[in-house]
Amino acid sequence: MFRNKTILAVVPARGGSKGVLKKNIREILGIPIVGIAGMLISQIECIDYRVVSTDDPEIASIATQFGLEVPFLRPEELSGDRIGDVHVLQHALETVEKLKNVTIDIVLMIQPTSPMRKISHVMDCLSKQYDGDYDSVITVSETDLKFHPYKQFEISNENLSWFDKQNGDKIVGRQDLTKTYHKNGACYAINRNFLLDCEKEATPIGEKSSYVITEDMISIDKEEDFQRVEKIINSISKSINEFIRTSA
Repeated sequence: MFRNKTILAVVPARGGSKGVLKKNIREILGIPIVGIAGMLISQIECIDYRVVSTDDPEIASIATQFGLEVPFLRPEELSGDRIGDVHVLQHALETVEKLKNVTIDIVLMIQPTSPMRKISHVMDCLSKQYDGDYDSVITVSETDLKFHPYKQFEISNENLSWFDKQNGDKIVGRQDLTKTYHKNGACYAINRNFLLDCEKEATPIGEKSSYVITEDMISIDKEEDFQRVEKIINSISKSINEFIRTSA
């Protein structure tokens, strides 16, 4: 428990993947990325329940080797590539509560595709969620001003136009831009009642949500991302286990 709150960690890891085949069990420094998530979660003692939500028996088998439970296989209707995080987390929460006969207070979503997270990132989210009683607390990274929304374009046929038509053509220099941030998938700490009441399909962010700013993360989407992450971790630590325990 975390300050008398019951914590459920959910690792969403479906079997299908369009970008990289069997992405969730591909390895970084010899460890499948679903296993990296499991290793980290297993070292956080205040987490009461640690489950993987998957439709794939192979992923389920590997996840158990790294400390994750598989109390259910995700149903087919929640396994497509158009299914949002909210429905997957609601299913995991309701299933665990029923199977374990418990009431969860905070749900952590730990996505395998963000393997550069550290224990401190998760604990920072948990602490802020507890102290502020937010709908959710998520990790974000600062967006490089080169990719600021006001500097983006849309392309339609052969026509180029500002993505933000009201503000795009008014920007002269970097000094005109305010900082923006993007979610990086390292950690979500979500209030149980908000999650169950959430009618959104995608990201569980409510009217009263907050953030933890982290260093830039690489979210794995394509083949070269594995090499990039491995190179960064190798430059900092001797092992995955050492890396996840370093300070943010």
